[in-house]
Amino acid sequence: MNFHARRVTLPAITPLCLQKRVIKVYSEDNTSKAVEVPTDVTARDICQLFVLKNHCIDDHSWTLFEHLAHLGIERTIEDHESIMEVLSGGGMDTDSRLYFRKNYAKYEFFRKPLDFFPDNMVSISTETNGMVDHSELIETFLKSSTCPEIHGYLHAKEQSRKSWKKFYFVLRRSGIYFSSKGTSKEPRHLQFFADFSDSDVYTVLSAKKLHSAPTEFAFCIKSTKCSSVRDLKLLCADDEQTKTCWITAIRLLKFGMQLYQNFIQPHQKQKASPMRSISENSLVAMDFSGQKTRVIENPSEALSVAVEEGLSWRRKSCHRLSGHGSPSTAHSSLPNIAIHVAQSWFHGKLSREEAQRLITQQGLVDGVFLLRDSQSNPKTFVLSLCHLQKIRHFQILPVDDEGDLFYSLDDGHTRFSDLIQLVEFYQLNRGVLPCKLKHHCTQITL
Repeated sequence: MNFHARRVTLPAITPLCLQKRVIKVYSEDNTSKAVEVPTDVTARDICQLFVLKNHCIDDHSWTLFEHLAHLGIERTIEDHESIMEVLSGGGMDTDSRLYFRKNYAKYEFFRKPLDFFPDNMVSISTETNGMVDHSELIETFLKSSTCPEIHGYLHAKEQSRKSWKKFYFVLRRSGIYFSSKGTSKEPRHLQFFADFSDSDVYTVLSAKKLHSAPTEFAFCIKSTKCSSVRDLKLLCADDEQTKTCWITAIRLLKFGMQLYQNFIQPHQKQKASPMRSISENSLVAMDFSGQKTRVIENPSEALSVAVEEGLSWRRKSCHRLSGHGSPSTAHSSLPNIAIHVAQSWFHGKLSREEAQRLITQQGLVDGVFLLRDSQSNPKTFVLSLCHLQKIRHFQILPVDDEGDLFYSLDDGHTRFSDLIQLVEFYQLNRGVLPCKLKHHCTQITL
């Protein structure tokens, strides 16, 4: 009996991790870049990719945002989330974008929980004498055995109407509820509002304009299947801190320990494989000015040499940037005009409103700042700085001292030859400011 072998060609099966998809990512200046990525890519993977492509410093604050323009909302995509799941979720259409930008507040609640959870809004089942143990505040959100509760008044938008009503809301592991009778938390008075098993919390943009909200501090609960503004569960707080508290608590209750893992993972990697092979303690100050090089032993001498080198570098830079005129002309005018332009914290002709929007987007934590040209006085500059979740603006005035131009934040008491020197000083010293300059707002072009 003859058997005829027949060759069977099976269709090629590509492992899921090797499948690719092209996605488009935008930066704050609305430039975009399309990249091909594996289908199992996470938000953290995308951020690291763009950090490398744009030669950014990876300080773990780079974040991917889901921006739904047709709904006027956006949210932080958590580092562990699958981008393909986000893109395939309901509501993503041609007006929806992925944005790559800084978010300094992303994990700040792990470092400073008291800034995010005011005493009057938090109660915990394990509290003693009615007082919350602050050292265990975040742990109560991460442990499934404890029951943290956020409570307070919020404005809620009535379905299919423009009107808003104020209710007493309670947030628990099972969801968010509002009381039908004042501040009563009795089960018969608590009415279900939303849960988070198939929903996410978003910040509402232009809340007053789009939704006639009582304030701009609005947020919403959006189901992954929701694609219409009518389906959004809109809420509005009376101030930024209250809004931030609710959003942070919802993120913690939804993602739990995974958020903490996201927070510590980059730091664990750094400890395992340090970027530098040479300890900073092994570096020494060297003097190259003479015929022979020597190690500078005296710390005060090392400091004065460093300052002199910095001033020398500035003078050389100013001459390089001048391109015309005599050295004296370059020294008197250009140091104060050209030296700061290339700095990532300087944003040129940015308006007050745009500065506030940019700082808000990049995280309302203490020390987030930027410098910009003054709109009211073309010869001065403005420092915009966040402190206690509020943005303040400080005018930087020019001071003329016998033909030499300096800059000052305190009417000439503390003077700086240029804006770089001023920023460096206030990064180390609070001075007249409410806090030190810590994180600068930066915009990149993809």
